[in-house]
Amino acid sequence: MGKAQKYVLLGDATYPLQDWILKPYQEDGNLTQRQLQFNYRLKRAHSVIENAFLRLKARWQILLKCDDCSLELLPTLVLACCILHNVCEAHDSPFNEEWLEGTEPTELPKPCQPAPAAMEDGRAEQMRELMCQYFESCGEG
Repeated sequence: MGKAQKYVLLGDATYPLQDWILKPYQEDGNLTQRQLQFNYRLKRAHSVIENAFLRLKARWQILLKCDDCSLELLPTLVLACCILHNVCEAHDSPFNEEWLEGTEPTELPKPCQPAPAAMEDGRAEQMRELMCQYFESCGEG
């Protein structure tokens, strides 16, 4: 994009637009084709992330039962599972589809109502616009 970018989290419409939270354009019926394409790409990226978390939880089902784990141990347990999962994925370790039977995709907690406009960061709109331009230059997909 011609400008170094930092990492961002993907959020949905209920989150405030920040320079570290990328969220879709509001679906109001007046979006340009570029904005629609941006929203589509963001949704696709989000589904990849959901699938990765589903596979992580299926492979390491201890993550489904962390309620009996001490809070001090929990961050280390989650980090260890993530590292081991990435090693398995990088080395094409077989993934048993039966593992998914005990794992249901769960909705992560989200704000119930959209964040107030006052929480939005004006500079973040520039970041979203840069990403929008970048997606447009990449073509379809």
